[in-house]
Amino acid sequence: TLRKPISQSSMADWASKNLNMHTQGIFRRRISISNMLSWNGGSIKKPMLITSNRTIKKEACEMFKLVQSYMGDRQTRMDQNHVALVTVTKCWSMQGLRDELYIQLIRQTTDNTCYRSLAWGWELMAISLAFFSPSPKFQSYLEGYIYRHLDSDENIAQRIKELVDLKNKKNSKSRKKRKQNTEDEGLPISTYAKYCYRKLQKVAVTGGKKGLRKPTVEEIMHARNAIVTPSLFGSSLEEIMLRQQDMYPGNKLPWVQTQLSQQVLALGGEQTEGIFRIPGDIDEVNALKLQVDQWRIPSSLSDPNIPASLLKLWYRELEEPVIPQQFYKECISNYENPDAAVAVVQLLPELNRLVLCYLIHFLQIFAQPSNVGRTKMDVNNLAMVMAPNCLRCQSDDPRIIFENTRKEMSFLRMLIVHLDTSFIKGLV
Repeated sequence: TLRKPISQSSMADWASKNLNMHTQGIFRRRISISNMLSWNGGSIKKPMLITSNRTIKKEACEMFKLVQSYMGDRQTRMDQNHVALVTVTKCWSMQGLRDELYIQLIRQTTDNTCYRSLAWGWELMAISLAFFSPSPKFQSYLEGYIYRHLDSDENIAQRIKELVDLKNKKNSKSRKKRKQNTEDEGLPISTYAKYCYRKLQKVAVTGGKKGLRKPTVEEIMHARNAIVTPSLFGSSLEEIMLRQQDMYPGNKLPWVQTQLSQQVLALGGEQTEGIFRIPGDIDEVNALKLQVDQWRIPSSLSDPNIPASLLKLWYRELEEPVIPQQFYKECISNYENPDAAVAVVQLLPELNRLVLCYLIHFLQIFAQPSNVGRTKMDVNNLAMVMAPNCLRCQSDDPRIIFENTRKEMSFLRMLIVHLDTSFIKGLV
């Protein structure tokens, strides 16, 4: 969970300490903080944030041009997807550029009189959050900025009108300069802000895209589409079931859960040593994730560790864990009592109960002695690798986390050994 968004005054204080104040004119007068953080149609000569890294200094200025290009404020021969790809790849490869990108996007989405440009700026922020998080020290600042836009559509429309009127009074030519000023193009800004807010919470915990393979155009397009069409990963169970209603109206379980589980078995996962413990190649897991999000399972899979790793990721990234938070205390209180542990399962909401029972039934296949001999994954090992994906300790105290980890494992072990899941056979 993220800290409470910092106040306006704290944000101004942060900016005064971290912004690399720019100058203008022949007398090199310093630009005010408010101007530093307002939309700029020109280029910048130095980074927005203080840095001593020469490479970052150079790349930051080039990146500002890319941000302007994506937002339609600068002409470019590249299409939007490739502009986003170049921008995201720079920041993904160079950690020092990440906060710089986010502060540039904050600037270009503040007092921007063109709604389409504004929407594209927010879109680029949403895409970026799919790949990397801001630094911990910048996280609260970005969160505070996003938070202020969660219900800001009327205020934004009014602000644009005020700024346009002001410009028109000063210079009648400004109407020609950015004539699409008040056109409502794209989604409401609050839609982008709400998506970014949730994405920031997740990426702050998960750390973003992993692996050695650089971002791809497909991943950029997928990140953009996820703003309107939520991913099967990181959503709530209810959202996932709602999304699959049109394609699989009769299904009682999430398609992604059943398909990945069946793939693990189809590829001989129950006879594979270290299954669920040995991770699949991260780049291949990422590639499979993209396909699954498009409701496709490729026929070229050969390593059961790939779908097994993605299945664990799906459980881990659920917006709310399979066992909802309000049942957490009951679980860790009954970690040694088989009957009480089974009784907790019966108390869960129907969808959560079915999803959990399907998982336990799946793990019971691997817990059979004939399979354990090959996988070297007995019931204790299975409980150890899967418990963190089903239960989430909310405490920050390392001692409590350590103690509860043992109880979580023991609780899941009780379910694998004692829960009757025979009714789940054949259920999809």
